[in-house]
Amino acid sequence: MEYNESYVDGKTILIIDDEPDSLEVAETLLEDLDVVVLTATNGAEGLAIAIEKQPDYVISDLSMPEMSGWEFIEAMKKDRATMEIPVIALTAHAMPNDRVKAIAAGFHNFLTKPLNPETFVNDFIRVVVE
Repeated sequence: MEYNESYVDGKTILIIDDEPDSLEVAETLLEDLDVVVLTATNGAEGLAIAIEKQPDYVISDLSMPEMSGWEFIEAMKKDRATMEIPVIALTAHAMPNDRVKAIAAGFHNFLTKPLNPETFVNDFIRVVVE
């Protein structure tokens, strides 16, 4: 199913990933939409940006140095200022149980790496809408 880009028009999206290539691909693809894209290279930096900028959505890698995506979601859900922001997990470790574990930890939904440039925007909008 194709999702309409209007679901995210005018929204602010924070992408957190320690892999420069994944970060750049996601940023470039999302910038083609009518959105503001913020980036961070680790969970601690991402948390500071989330608290300050209050993005509409966050896409966070799970395996990162300094503060993992697991630690990041725990901190986001404990803070009244950020607890309602939907956070989408992003990982290369896409075992069937990983999605269940991510949702149980507080993630809104789950995307897998490597990002597919042909489907990433639709995949992102799909997980936002679900």
